[in-house]
Amino acid sequence: MLLRERSAGYIDFLEQWLANLPARSLSSVITQPQATAILCVDVINGFCTIGPLASPRVQGIVEPIAKLFRAAYALGVRQFVLPQDAHAPSAVEFSHYPQHCVRGDVQSQTAPELAGLPFAGDFVVIEKNSISSSEHTALDAWLDAHKDIRTFIVTGDCSDLCAYQLAMHLRLRANASQTNDVRVILPANCVQTYDTPIVVAQQFNIPPHDGDLLHAIFLYNMATNGVEVVSSLE
Repeated sequence: MLLRERSAGYIDFLEQWLANLPARSLSSVITQPQATAILCVDVINGFCTIGPLASPRVQGIVEPIAKLFRAAYALGVRQFVLPQDAHAPSAVEFSHYPQHCVRGDVQSQTAPELAGLPFAGDFVVIEKNSISSSEHTALDAWLDAHKDIRTFIVTGDCSDLCAYQLAMHLRLRANASQTNDVRVILPANCVQTYDTPIVVAQQFNIPPHDGDLLHAIFLYNMATNGVEVVSSLE
């Protein structure tokens, strides 16, 4: 049996699951602002507007994220952590992806919608050289220094790459340490991935990437592993 036939029912289920994701009020999630952090991965120029990996789909989540930042700040949240690509010029990752977001380049700069927020000076930017926010970065040291944080809100891109790696690291870190009061919450309207249709992939000899399908599959995978996936936090 072909995969498309065998998995048709699952895809129908997945569409229904995604369509029925619950919304949550931000105030119901941020009950202790001092114990809440918002993490935003790779919302930088090189994935939004400039360079070979820029995507209008990713650009589309920037304003919802900025809105979430503003609302959370108004509720008293002061911990904003931004893991961001800042690759070495000879990054090993460039054997898998086009050269992008080299450290010091305009592509590696925070998207202006976030950089222009009046409290952007409070952001903690964590440079990374791979799709992982935790491997050979300062993230775990920051987490160790902020053990009081119990609610992590994860935003950014891509749903199946860096955002997935970040949310799962936070969830699995808490699981492994038997820390049972940690919440990892992911608003789906603040996370996205890119799309490369097959015809485009064949034209440029690059891997195709079904953005809608992979977005849904990876959100569901995170949900089945304990990440609280919601449609939005308003």
